[in-house]
Amino acid sequence: MKKRASNSVLIYLLSGGIVASFIFVGSSFVFNNFNSFRYSAVVEEEIANQEIEKPVHLPTPDSVRGIYMTSWVASTRDWRASLVKLVEETELNSIVIDVKDYTGKIAFEVSDPELQKIGSAEKRIDDVKDFVKSLHEKNIYAIARIAVFQDPYLAKVRPDLAVKTKTGTVWKDKKGMTWVDPCSKEVWDYTVRIAKETERMGFDELNFDYIRFASDGDMGNIVYHHCVQGVSKADALESFFKYLSENLKELEVPISADLFGMVTTNTDDLNIGQVLEKAEPYFSYICPMVYPSHYPPTYNGFKNPALYPYEVIKLAMDTASQRLIIATSTPDKLRPWLQDFDLGATYTAEMVRKEKQAVYDAGLRSWLLWDPSNQYTREALD
Repeated sequence: MKKRASNSVLIYLLSGGIVASFIFVGSSFVFNNFNSFRYSAVVEEEIANQEIEKPVHLPTPDSVRGIYMTSWVASTRDWRASLVKLVEETELNSIVIDVKDYTGKIAFEVSDPELQKIGSAEKRIDDVKDFVKSLHEKNIYAIARIAVFQDPYLAKVRPDLAVKTKTGTVWKDKKGMTWVDPCSKEVWDYTVRIAKETERMGFDELNFDYIRFASDGDMGNIVYHHCVQGVSKADALESFFKYLSENLKELEVPISADLFGMVTTNTDDLNIGQVLEKAEPYFSYICPMVYPSHYPPTYNGFKNPALYPYEVIKLAMDTASQRLIIATSTPDKLRPWLQDFDLGATYTAEMVRKEKQAVYDAGLRSWLLWDPSNQYTREALD
C-alpha cells in the first residue's frame, strides 16, 4: 500500500471520463489512476486509430490435442522449438501458451494505454506475433492462457481491488498468493482488455484460468468488498462469465474456461463459485482439470485416485457429458486437461494413455496435457 504523507496534496483531474490523482509524498508525486480499466471514448479512439495489422486465425481443429507451454519456455528459443517439433512429429496439433500467469504479469509488451499504465506487461516473449505466425505456418493451433483472479501483481499495485481480511489487510492463501476480487467490475474490464490485446497478437483461442473465488487459506477471515450481499458465489461468477462473453464476442475467436475437475461430478459450487451449468452457456469450450492426483483420498472408493487415471477420468467425463446433454448443450464442448506429471503416482506413458482412452471411451475427442515443467511423455503420444 502507498504511504500517506501528513502533508499530502491531492489534485484531481477529470478528463475523458477518467479520474486521476497525484499524491505528493515527500518530494515526489505518485500517479494513481482510480479508473484505470473503465472504457472511455478517448482511449478506445486511441486504440482504433493505431495501425494494427488484423490478425489471421486458424479454425479450431475438430479434435484438439494440445500441450501447455509457460511464457518462460515460449521465450526460450531452443526449448520452445523442441516442443514445436514434438507437436509436428506426433498426434498433437495445439499449444496452450501462458500470456498472463500466476504472477499477474502479461508476457509481452502491450499497446493498450490503460494496460501500459498499470505496468503489468513484462517483455518475456519478445517475438510473440512472429512466434504465433510460425505456429500457424505449421498448422498448429495457438491458445492463449490468461489467469484471472489469482493476480499478485494487480493486488499489489491496486490493493483496493484485492481480496481482504476482516481487518482490511490483503488476504493470502496457504501458498502466500494474493487474489483480486471476483466481483470487481474493474477487474472484469482489465481482463477484457488483456484478452483483446492477446487476440491482436494472433492467438486463435482465449483460455481463462483461475476464474473462481479463492480457496486453500483461512476462509473464515476472507472478505469480498466488491460482492453484493445475498448474491451467491455461483451467481456472481456467472455474471462475470456473461460479461466476458458479451465483451469478447466482437473478436470472433473461441473462448474457453478452465474449471476444477470435481465440477464434472459435483452439483454444488465447491465453495469457489464454479458450477458446470452456469459456465457452459458463455464459453465455446469447457476444460475441466481432471488430474487424478488432485482428487481426495477415498474418492469414489479409491484409496489413491492418482493410481486410477482411466476410472477417475471416465467417470468425470461421462457425468459431465450427461449434464451438458440435459442442459441442451453438446458434450463436444468438453476438452479436459489431463495429467502428465508425477504426483500421487509416477505417470508413465501407459498411465497417460489410459487417460486419453478414458476421454475417447466417454465419447469425446479433445484433450490437453499439463505438465508445469513442460517435459512431456513422448511415448504417450501417437
